[in-house]
This record gives sequence, structure tokens and C-alpha cells, in this order.
Amino acid sequence: MAIELSVLFAYVIGIIILFLLGRMCIYPMKILVKLLYNAIIGGIVLLFINLIGGVFNYHIALNVVSALIVGFLGIPGIILLVVFKVIFSI
Repeated sequence: MAIELSVLFAYVIGIIILFLLGRMCIYPMKILVKLLYNAIIGGIVLLFINLIGGVFNYHIALNVVSALIVGFLGIPGIILLVVFKVIFSI
């Protein structure tokens, strides 16, 4: 019951290919998870801005685009949205 060398070679090559394909799929998933995490954090920050701004009758729309802007840029993204709100509300 000996395994032929060509069959063993095929199994090894198959395992290597599966490993490489798995590695190629992990990197985009890390980027996607990080983007989703940042968007959620951005949404929470915008929610707090709207809660505090409600006292002054000021709010920023909470949608996917604004959450992603805050998620990507962080504090500068918040400032950017506030500036856009001020400029375009006139």
C-alpha cells in the first residue's frame, strides 16, 4: 500500500496552493474589517455630536458616507463635516 510519488507531490502542491489562496484572502478581509470598525466608531462619534449639538439646534446627518468620512479621517473628518455643514447651510 505504497503511495506513488506523483500523488504525494500533487497533495503537497495542492496544500501549498490552498495556503497561498488563504493568505491572499485574509489581507482584503483585514482591510474590510478595519473599514467597518472605523465606520462604526465614526457613527458613534457623529451620534454624540448630534446629542451635544441638539442643545444648540445643530446636527449632522448620520449616514454611511458621513460615518465613513469620520472613520477614515478621524478628528479632521469631523471638522470637515462641520465646515461643510456651515458652508452649505447658508
